[in-house]
Amino acid sequence: MIIKNATFITSAATSSQFIDPQKPMIAVCGKSNVGKSSFINMLANQKHLAKTSSAPGRTRLVNYFDFGEFVLADLPGYGYAEVSKAEKEKWAKTLDSFFADREKLTHVFALADIRHEPTADDKKMIEFLNYHRIPFTVIATKSDKLSRMRVKEHAKQVAAGFKLGVDNVIPVSAQTRAGKEDVLDRIDQILSIAALPPVEEEPEEE
Repeated sequence: MIIKNATFITSAATSSQFIDPQKPMIAVCGKSNVGKSSFINMLANQKHLAKTSSAPGRTRLVNYFDFGEFVLADLPGYGYAEVSKAEKEKWAKTLDSFFADREKLTHVFALADIRHEPTADDKKMIEFLNYHRIPFTVIATKSDKLSRMRVKEHAKQVAAGFKLGVDNVIPVSAQTRAGKEDVLDRIDQILSIAALPPVEEEPEEE
């Protein structure tokens, strides 16, 4: 997987503005300030494709980007305490509306901070994806904050916190680009599966 020229498509504030891509779509979700924008910029080999901010809760819209072979959807961050209840409910409604049309969604990258135990909101998101059988991969961000030995140890802890196998957790660092090739390899796998013809269900015998 080589990403040559990722570009911004549009932002959506309501479900009526969601796009219907004619190619596979991968969503990026995670709590506020987990590093979604930095992760997207790392994949795109650009510094300012997705706007980054030291203030959590900046992404309040669904932002779409064209990555050539697929569309990437950057979802609003969840779990930020310092916003009004009404604003939280608005974000939650946006996320619910986005995931309601799951036929358009190929895969989800669920981001979690590798330094900490998954939060209750993180766990709810993974439970939601499991319940609705939405394929996903956990991206454990900010691995540069730990030693190599501790990265492996904490990746296992993140996997255990989500009740997943460690193979479904990819540690990354937007600063050092560690883990980027692993993510690109996973995208190759995702796109290969998406290109397969749908499996027809056999009719039940009477």
